Amino acid sequence: MVGEHNENLLSNMLPVYYTRLFPQNIFCRWLSCGSSPQPLSNRELSFTLADDVYLRYLSISNQKELHTLLLKKCPYKLDIGAVYNTKPSIARHDSIVLARELVFDIDLTDYDEVRTCCQEAKVCEKCWKFMVVACEIVDKALKEDFGFQSILWVFSGRRGIHCWVSDYEARTLDSPGRAAVADYLCLIMGGDNQNKKVNLGSENLHSSIKRALKVIDKYFKELLQDQEFISTPERLKNFLKLIPDEQLRSQVEKALQKMPEASTERWVTFVNLYETYCRENSNTTRKIKFLVEEIKIQYSYPRLDVNVTKGFNHLLKSPFSIHPKTGKVSVVFKPNNAKNIKLDEIPNLYTLLDDSSPDNIQHQNNMRAAVKSFQEVVFSLEKAEAIRRKNDANVSLEF
Repeated sequence: MVGEHNENLLSNMLPVYYTRLFPQNIFCRWLSCGSSPQPLSNRELSFTLADDVYLRYLSISNQKELHTLLLKKCPYKLDIGAVYNTKPSIARHDSIVLARELVFDIDLTDYDEVRTCCQEAKVCEKCWKFMVVACEIVDKALKEDFGFQSILWVFSGRRGIHCWVSDYEARTLDSPGRAAVADYLCLIMGGDNQNKKVNLGSENLHSSIKRALKVIDKYFKELLQDQEFISTPERLKNFLKLIPDEQLRSQVEKALQKMPEASTERWVTFVNLYETYCRENSNTTRKIKFLVEEIKIQYSYPRLDVNVTKGFNHLLKSPFSIHPKTGKVSVVFKPNNAKNIKLDEIPNLYTLLDDSSPDNIQHQNNMRAAVKSFQEVVFSLEKAEAIRRKNDANVSLEF
């Protein structure tokens, strides 16, 4: 069937994709800016070949070398690493990491305790809304709280999204700096054995949390309808564990068990009970001052893989790489367009290369739009890098 994934066909189709559709020129320009002031050849690339053969510490000096390497090795997956003080093939033994984009990896599998429509590797339009919320919250925080501008958002190719921050200040952050950014963005804390994972305290909320809640509020009713967080007895049981006040929890349990199972109706009843309880027990409700906000956050706030952000050596899939398990392209997208993405309209290798496919034209158009979005980010980064180098030169002349 046209467009059906068959991993055995990758070795024949990928050379055509890399030659005709992979945006080699703009890709090299992006990596060059991200490597600056080091040469492009100091950047590590990694290939996963057929039969899971894994090659690390590869490098290129220009687009021609990239083209040759792609056609020679035909990687099923292309990953990007750090910038070293020397070529990666030498760096593997005795090296210093000099730069690395500040990266974020958000995967839907980390939402499995709250999403109900899918589990593990599966993803659908309903659970994609978690990614929409995550993208909007993180993008706003990076821009408004940290001042970053060169931010690239990429669909992972299967069940998540990646974010690459290429500003010079982001690329040169040390490990403690990266950890600080990651920790700042993390509100959900605790392992599988912990029920309530969000605690906002009893003081006034930080402006970043208020901003995140505004984003969540735009989508929370839809998430309630799609995921039915508190519809079944088991889900209701888990929901009640998030209420630390025993008296309030008992009231909520009795009321919701008598209601229809629709989560939207149950949620409204819970909020009304909470507000009434707080009015009537003003002296004892300090510890649950932000309970409603905490529950919203636990169900819908971004769940970051913080180890990816904190470390220098973690490799991340390249934009426009093909996901070997789905055949989908890791397309670049604009953060304000995340809510409009349709998973079945994301370009895949088979449809792109099959002119007879009914979806070929649409996928080709979406591929071109993704490359254009990539170009816009790269052009902006190149402009920022030119200004930075000019300012650095002026400072040097002053001395």
